[in-house]
Amino acid sequence: MELRQLEYFVAVAEERNFTRAAERVHISQSGVSAQIRQLERELGAELFDRSARTVTLTVAGKAALAHARAALAAAGAVGQAVGEVTDLIRGHLTVGMVIGCTLAPLFDALAAFHRAHPGVEISLLEDSSDRLVDGVRTGTVDLALVGAAADTPDGLDALTLVSERLVAAVPAGHPLATRRRVTLRDLIAYPIVCMPPGTGLRTVLDQACAARSLRPAITLQASAADAIAGLAARGLAVAVLTDSMAAQYSDRFTARTIEDVETPALLALVWKNTRSPGMRELLAHCRRAFTS
Repeated sequence: MELRQLEYFVAVAEERNFTRAAERVHISQSGVSAQIRQLERELGAELFDRSARTVTLTVAGKAALAHARAALAAAGAVGQAVGEVTDLIRGHLTVGMVIGCTLAPLFDALAAFHRAHPGVEISLLEDSSDRLVDGVRTGTVDLALVGAAADTPDGLDALTLVSERLVAAVPAGHPLATRRRVTLRDLIAYPIVCMPPGTGLRTVLDQACAARSLRPAITLQASAADAIAGLAARGLAVAVLTDSMAAQYSDRFTARTIEDVETPALLALVWKNTRSPGMRELLAHCRRAFTS
């Protein structure tokens, strides 16, 4: 039995899918499947029920999961303990970033951390905010840049980086461009292009509409602000963005704050565990990068 087999087993158990688990551990799906089969032969029991589309743990798998996690944590602790007494930080950190969000200070922090601690391997994972928050809670993601509505996720430490109102952005000639005030009812009279569910911006919009029993026609979705702006500039829909996003396209759009959506969209760094010296150092680099 090898530690990598336990790592693959935990990845499949948490992802409930061999393909996603393979992406997470950065090897082929066939490689993950082969190692799991070998582990099952060594243990003399099947760990997963593969009969359905979603992979589920068998009784034996459920019994093994906690011990596999403990074994991986113990192995990681050995390296951390040695690193601390030798003043050398080693290990692996997984950093999550909400899809479509590129904040240069985060990249600056990762680069500075890597120069200072080359013995730490960094993985960068893009996903929806909801999935990243789940990853931080379960420990599969160490630090994540996520979007949220009004408040950061309960039970996690957080550093709020951006807190902004939503705006409607339209090109010259659009009826909303001539209005001094724009409300949700004004907005939903037109097709909308917005970020997908699972992002903080979209959560704010969906919650505001639901509170007023309004049903917006979100005809187009894109993860990147550039894509949203490009679609709106061609007259396909009204763009819903945040203040700073819309400011990047001030030469192409008129932006109006949506007056009755007072809840801000947040971008925040979230984390759960700072027992790792590497994690503490990475947080220090992030704080410096975002406050300088």
